[in-house]
Order: sequence, then C-alpha cells, then structure tokens
Amino acid sequence: MTQNVINDLTELVFILDRSGSMAGLAGDTVGGFNSMLAKQRREAGRALVTTVLFNTEISTVHDRLPLNEVPDMTESDYVPGGCTALLDAVGRTVERVADIHKYIRPEDVPEKTMFVITTDGLENSSRQYSYEKVRSLIEARKREGWEFIFLGANIDAASEAARFGIAPDRAVRYKSDSAGTALNFDVISDAVSSVRYCANIAPDWKERVEKDVKKRGK
Repeated sequence: MTQNVINDLTELVFILDRSGSMAGLAGDTVGGFNSMLAKQRREAGRALVTTVLFNTEISTVHDRLPLNEVPDMTESDYVPGGCTALLDAVGRTVERVADIHKYIRPEDVPEKTMFVITTDGLENSSRQYSYEKVRSLIEARKREGWEFIFLGANIDAASEAARFGIAPDRAVRYKSDSAGTALNFDVISDAVSSVRYCANIAPDWKERVEKDVKKRGK
C-alpha cells in the first residue's frame, strides 16, 4: 500500500458506457457529463480527471488531466456502438491507476480516489478480466480508502455492483432516458463534491435517483 500525505488532491475516474444501447442518449450523456465537469471546476481543491469510454473497445478520453484543463467531451468522442466490455474497462483502469500511485512520490499520491462507473447494460464482451479478478482488485483498493459508486440502467444495479465488490449503498439503478440521464450526472456531481470535501460519500447520495425511478417506473 502506498502511503500519501494529506493534500487537497482527488483522483476522479469516470468509466462510461458507450455501447450501442446508448445511441439515443449520446447528446444527453455528453451534455450531462460536461455539466458535471463545469460544476466541479467551481469547487475548491484540486482534482485529476480520467475518463474512460467503453463498448467492445476501451478508450481513454482524459488521462489524469488537472480538472481545470479538462476539455469538454464532444459527440465525436462519444459515439455509441458495439457491446459491453465493462469488466475489461474497470479492471484495466483500476490496475493502471493503482500502478501509478505505487510508483509516484508518496507526496504526489492523491489524498482521495473515486471511481464512478456508469452502464446501461450487463457485461457481455470482456476478454481479459473476470468478475473474480475485478472484485479482488476493487476490494484491495477499498481497503486503501478508494471510493467506488456504480450507476446502472436496465439492470439490478445493486446485484451487479456486488459482483464487482461494490456495496449496495454505493449502487443505484437509474432511468435511462433524457431526464434520468441529466439527474444521474447531477447526483454524480454531488457525490464527487462530497468526497472532495470530506472524503466520504453522503449516506443519501442516491436518494433523488431512487425517488425518480419509483415515481416514473422502470
């Protein structure tokens, strides 16, 4: 385990589904993500942002960029298609960030690290990582204080998150439409702000999403 000194730096990692089922929500996803970034730029403290998009393939749009230097995502970045290699996206990214923290100077290791995983479907095309391997990776990082939240549409988010080693109180199912996507990123922003301020996610972080799903149905 790499020990860090207390600093005001947060490692923010966003893993976003861009499989074919997201085709009707590309504009809403891009707009919601950019709105979330805009809110975070107004917050105190420093942050590094990594954004990983996945379908059958995995691509990194932002690679540990200082928050204020992160360009907005565009619809040319986010082009839905393909299947859902969720395990490969999560496993590869967790290992990469952990390796970076291992080899940089202790004083440069971010005080807080948070992963936000968003998908609108179940894993169906990973080739490198299994549930067991990813769960082991996440559980090891959680012991170091890393935070993980899992937001899933069209699936039992809590059950799927558990297969990744993410607790039910860090998972929520959201409604996969324009309004649900906008609310999703608003709630993500609040959860990120909570971690950046106090290193803990507020207990009621997902309440608005749950109420929305209950009110409007699946």
